[in-house]
Amino acid sequence: MSERVITPRSRGFLFLDSHPAGCARLVQEMWQAVPAAEEAPSSAPVALVIGSSAGYGLAATIAGLARVGIRGIGVCFEKPPTERRTATAGWYRTAATAELARKNGHEMVFLNGDAFSDAMKDEVAELLRERFGRLDHLVYSVAAPRRTDPDTGATYASALKPIGESYRTKTLAFDSEGTPEVKEVETQPATEDDIAQTVAVMGGADWERWIDHLADRELLADGFTTAALSYIGSPLTDGIYRQGTIGAAKSHLEATARTLNERLEKLVGGRAVTSVNGAAVTQSSTAIPGIALYVGLLRGVLGDAMVPPIAQLTGLWDQLTGARPLDVDDDGRVRLDAWELNSAVQAAVTERWDTATTESITRLADLDWFHAEVQRLYGFAVPGIDYSAPTATQVPWPDAAP
Repeated sequence: MSERVITPRSRGFLFLDSHPAGCARLVQEMWQAVPAAEEAPSSAPVALVIGSSAGYGLAATIAGLARVGIRGIGVCFEKPPTERRTATAGWYRTAATAELARKNGHEMVFLNGDAFSDAMKDEVAELLRERFGRLDHLVYSVAAPRRTDPDTGATYASALKPIGESYRTKTLAFDSEGTPEVKEVETQPATEDDIAQTVAVMGGADWERWIDHLADRELLADGFTTAALSYIGSPLTDGIYRQGTIGAAKSHLEATARTLNERLEKLVGGRAVTSVNGAAVTQSSTAIPGIALYVGLLRGVLGDAMVPPIAQLTGLWDQLTGARPLDVDDDGRVRLDAWELNSAVQAAVTERWDTATTESITRLADLDWFHAEVQRLYGFAVPGIDYSAPTATQVPWPDAAP
């Protein structure tokens, strides 16, 4: 088995390698952070998590296993190790999640491939039919740069742009020595094609296709619930996020939820919602101009009062399974972001944002936390891991056999 010392090397917020032991320890920490349910379900619900290896999708998978005892399927797209590179962090996180599930007596299968493809939908449907039975819950958490439409073969690429006019914002960057810099960047406005392609990738089309695929095969249980994970965020990031191309996709996702909710209620007495989560450091969010600065300032205001994704998704599972009532806003969205959008919190973050410069940023934002969180996405900066020791990189994908 190949072993080597793995050191963090990055281009901006993107790391070239991942640390298997660090990724495994992070998964274990997330699992241990989930409190036991006050009342365990009488039987293990069958669940499907699409986008199960990273960010909120990983949190949904671990919280579902540790809190609810789900059994079922996780779908993700990760790259294996090669002679030159480690596997992606999600590969190692999935292997660790599968091992914890096995040790705790939960039957969970992980499939690696294109969640947008009909071939993956067929594979999931067949696995449900042969092994798990009808589906009780589906959590949809896919953030991808492009999608190929199975019907037309057309490939769409998402764009991260404002709508209507160019957008100028402060953003946070680190040089090769890790020194922070606050600077301004300008993003040119989206074209109509940019908007349409982003909606095609990140809107509700694929979520709806998954539901159609499983419903047509009579694989949805009575009372089936589904949630697509979303984000609204602060007015400070509106121009590039909620009012931009991504926001157009999120609006489409929410409209899809309303359509699906009507259909599922008639079909199986079911429910479809979007779940609006709070801010977090993820591989997707760090790519958005201004988000890194905003999240660092938010942490500077809230400190440990920030609610991590694993705690948010534990709360979502309680609502999906009926342990707590499903609490939605006027637009039918579950809101897990109240702690972030509290008016006093936003006022404090805005005050810091307005005065943030390269010279002042270290006292306004919790940059040590932010920098560590970015590294932790790839298994680095994890307490208890000896990064000077060689570690095995050839970790196999979890066995799907019963």
